[in-house]
Amino acid sequence: MSETRPLAAIILAAGKGTRMKSNQHKVLHEVGGRSMIEHLLASVEALAPERLVTIVGEAREQLHERLGDRCAFGVQEPQLGTGHAVQQAEEALAGFSGDVLVLYGDVPFVSTATMQAMIDRLNAHDTPSSVVLGFEPDDPLRYGRVIAQQGRILKMVEWKDANEEERACTLCNSGLLAARAEDLFALLARVQNNNAQDEYYLPDIVNIAIADGQTCAVVNTPRPAEVTGINSRAELAAAEAQWQEFKRAEAMEAGVTLRAPSTVFFSWDTELAADVVVEPNVVFGPGVVVASGAYIKAFSHLEGATVGEDVEVGPYARLRPGAVLEKGSKVGNFVEIKKATLGEGAKASHLSYLGDATVGAGANIGAGTITCNYDGYFKHKTVIGERAFIGSNSALIAPLNIGADAIVAAGSAVSRDVSAGELRMVRAEQMVKPGWADRFHDAMKKKKAGGK
Repeated sequence: MSETRPLAAIILAAGKGTRMKSNQHKVLHEVGGRSMIEHLLASVEALAPERLVTIVGEAREQLHERLGDRCAFGVQEPQLGTGHAVQQAEEALAGFSGDVLVLYGDVPFVSTATMQAMIDRLNAHDTPSSVVLGFEPDDPLRYGRVIAQQGRILKMVEWKDANEEERACTLCNSGLLAARAEDLFALLARVQNNNAQDEYYLPDIVNIAIADGQTCAVVNTPRPAEVTGINSRAELAAAEAQWQEFKRAEAMEAGVTLRAPSTVFFSWDTELAADVVVEPNVVFGPGVVVASGAYIKAFSHLEGATVGEDVEVGPYARLRPGAVLEKGSKVGNFVEIKKATLGEGAKASHLSYLGDATVGAGANIGAGTITCNYDGYFKHKTVIGERAFIGSNSALIAPLNIGADAIVAAGSAVSRDVSAGELRMVRAEQMVKPGWADRFHDAMKKKKAGGK
């Protein structure tokens, strides 16, 4: 961003999104566990804009609820093209004098660096009237074309209005644009809708400025993938796949081992330290941080979890929000952890549920143990002391405190606190009837034979 000029951004999100066939607003559909528009906002907010305006149309209440006071809103009704949409931000930008970025809510992956490059070009020595972000895809398809020489634009043309020679140009218009606020709305007021769609096209401001003798420039993105637009479920899936590939490559470049990269799925905020190992078919939901040396085994699902150094997770483990695994602890197969902390070196190796609990360092949780944390109305906490041993198939009925070095015998249902160093065994007395089983089998066999 220029040191001397403030920045504003206009995000266009008024489209009906009919191809999504969804009751949810198009730009609220997620990639990597984060909505399209929030991906975009994170990038533009890194430039510290003075003002942010989102142009909305149908289902705008969904955007109001999600974005709150994060930005101002303008309403486009009816929808008469991109130029008309940008005009709806004029009131929200009243009195603003600075640079304006025009972005699209369904083009979520434009980087902060690319936005900065557009602003820098706008404030270059030749002071272009506007700057367009161009790209050169493998297949230009039906994108609008940017006819340019040495970075200066000669003409902007929509594919539907282009002739064969213009369509042969491979430099395409991403739709993103930067201009000075004082120029932007003055030029928009002159845009006409005499085109194949009877719409007011934003790129026409470039043609008007050129006709006035002004310079307009194009900046090319080196990564065409960052201007990928998302308009359908198929395009959403393709964008997710593209984004996941990028995150996998980024993780491996940072020192993470992925045994089968294409089977590991990340969220937008996943943090994996160097020397983490991830086996196949692991899913990271939002809010996961994994420290160095951790080993995430196959078919595990983590969300909202903090995994410490040298921790072992899985296979087939589920870490839910609030799970904290301290250094050297272990969560094995078919163990679920929710809002619970395993202390350093603690182990829950298989077939257990630990919810709303604190497990002390070095404690051992036997197979089939569950913390009974919910009474139908409220959640209650279980506290297990250091080095405590919880035998298999134990039910720990919260609220409950189990002291350090205590032992809970296998098969116990514990509902009262256990003191440090104590053995607690809660079992019904065993009944022994010698020969009963033999007599039962004989009687049943005779009964069965008699019924034939």
